[in-house]
Amino acid sequence: MPATVGRRADRLAPVRRAVRRIDRRTAVRLGVVAAAVYTAWMAVGVFGRPYNFFDMKIYHGAMVWWVTGNELYDFIAPRTTLGFTYPPFAGLVMLPMAHLPVQVAGWLNALGSIAALAVVLAGLLRPIVDRLGQPLWFVVAVAVPLAVAIEPVRETLGYGQVNLLLFALIVADLIGLRWRARRGTRYRRDDGPLRRFVFSGVWAGAGIGLATSVKLTPALFIVYLLITRQWRAASTAIGTAIGVTLGMFAVAGPESRAYFTRVLWQTERVGAADMTPNQSLAGLLARLYDSIETPGLLWFSFAVLVLALGLSRAASARAEGDELTAFTLVGLTTNVISPISWTHHLVWVIPAIMVLADAAVRRREASRGLLQRSGQFSSYGGPPGVNGLRPPIWYPTMTGFRHGAAAVALYLIFLISPIWPYEHQLPEVSHYADGLFGALMENSLALALIVLVAALPWRPGAEPAFYTDRLAWADLANRR
Repeated sequence: MPATVGRRADRLAPVRRAVRRIDRRTAVRLGVVAAAVYTAWMAVGVFGRPYNFFDMKIYHGAMVWWVTGNELYDFIAPRTTLGFTYPPFAGLVMLPMAHLPVQVAGWLNALGSIAALAVVLAGLLRPIVDRLGQPLWFVVAVAVPLAVAIEPVRETLGYGQVNLLLFALIVADLIGLRWRARRGTRYRRDDGPLRRFVFSGVWAGAGIGLATSVKLTPALFIVYLLITRQWRAASTAIGTAIGVTLGMFAVAGPESRAYFTRVLWQTERVGAADMTPNQSLAGLLARLYDSIETPGLLWFSFAVLVLALGLSRAASARAEGDELTAFTLVGLTTNVISPISWTHHLVWVIPAIMVLADAAVRRREASRGLLQRSGQFSSYGGPPGVNGLRPPIWYPTMTGFRHGAAAVALYLIFLISPIWPYEHQLPEVSHYADGLFGALMENSLALALIVLVAALPWRPGAEPAFYTDRLAWADLANRR
């Protein structure tokens, strides 16, 4: 009997060692997540600004004003010149907050936005972590606090803005396009109709349509869908936007007429173009000219150029099988050409950082596989190949360094947000009060956006929203 027990114990020893190893690995991962959360919390305290749901207070006041029988767009927040500037559908969506205290509404919006960000990151990171063999929960748990720490997200949460919710609607369409390209692989024939509908992706475009009904700038994604001949998604987006807008004329006719005939054209309602947090091309030009107003003809000329560049590069990225980069380029282009792009609008830098980091990893993996297949060396530091040549020792190490460094630099720029120490306001203080360096820092985020539109790389075959034989082979190679 003792011998039998001993043999059984020996058989169970590998299992116990595996369990201990898993426990240690999980403990390390939880420690990394805790460190990421703590670091993000400290970074927000160091680089962020005092947040008190400023924009949410305006929205809340406008909703209270509206439900008490007043005209929505006549509301002006106390001690400001600011009122409600979104389309009437956004007001209808926000209307329930009129029955909540403003702080409760602000925290509910913050929690909902963080949840939406987590879902978005899970959807965008899934193909990457599957390829790298990492657990999705761990990568998302680290990515969420790191994303919360950067300027666009912390400003969105602190001011009570809706940018992350709109971001989630648009990314939902991206994921829907991805599912539709592989329809039939996400569900079984015996699945229910709801699951089949969701994973079929036939609804792709509805998110962009809803986002356009809340805020007009996402309409550029509809233009992108038309340019790339994604007719079904484009028609769904257009139909959703038109249907919601016409429905609002039936539900809130006076507000709809006021918005489209008067409020939409009152650009002064949102602030002066040269204000430091406006990191669009228009804000950049206004500050460079040291003027409250943007030079109109110059802005229009450059905006058309950036629009053509951004959309053409997005179309090329899609043609090469990288829909995420295509959507990212469209979002960044929207930020650049919009007359007003506050720093909390710039959430499309999040997928831009992901694309740069993944491009670095892919290039490194590709160089390792190429060198191994060539027979030059079987592993780093291995023997030379049959031709007697050894690759330079720095070659595999430096491959992908450029893209990785760009990802780190982009993250740090939007983490530190160097615009605020050099914030100036005309006519009191010139935008050149701190010299050329100060002017560059005050416009640093806008310059980063323009560089991304012009130079963000795409990853051939990474995440196609359509399949051809060439892209299918590229996807198979990536999975190997």
